[in-house]
Amino acid sequence: MELTQQSPDIEAYLAADEAIDHGHPHVEEAAARLVLAADSAYAHAAFDFVRDTIAHSADTGDERVTWRASDVLAARTGICHAKSIALAALLRARGIPADLCYRRLARGAKPMLHGLVALRLPGAGRWARADPRGNKPGVDAQFSVEEERLAWVVRTEFNEVDYSVVYAAPPEVLLHALKNARDRSELWRNLPAGL
Repeated sequence: MELTQQSPDIEAYLAADEAIDHGHPHVEEAAARLVLAADSAYAHAAFDFVRDTIAHSADTGDERVTWRASDVLAARTGICHAKSIALAALLRARGIPADLCYRRLARGAKPMLHGLVALRLPGAGRWARADPRGNKPGVDAQFSVEEERLAWVVRTEFNEVDYSVVYAAPPEVLLHALKNARDRSELWRNLPAGL
């Protein structure tokens, strides 16, 4: 899939903001603990760290809602959007352009927006998507810049959609839902179904 940058300036995908607060000590501390080798090794280590050590709150039944990268890393929990924000922050903390991208999936009672990350390694001519959601039976997301190994395949027959735009910051409609939810149950009711 050909991805389109929301902002033409690659620097936008390195910037800190309210959610991707990669200058926060929690983010810097986590980034420092990861492999400090070549960019691709660091990116892979950051992906594995978020996928495997930050629990997806729906899988564990955790009702807390996290949305800021530093809070996700401190609480060690979050939904796909929170985990994607945390991974983007860890990548940006080491100068790797990272963005947020989305899919509309119909895997539950109602269609829901699913969050991913796209990264651009130095010298790469394109963005590569990664899904740090967390694996479980039936879900096997892996890090790969050559071929996508995402949690799910989009099923167009169910009106599922891959959005081609990559965002430097979470879209306001999504950020509003994350910031204002008292718990994960309320968040599920208020998450946008699409962009």
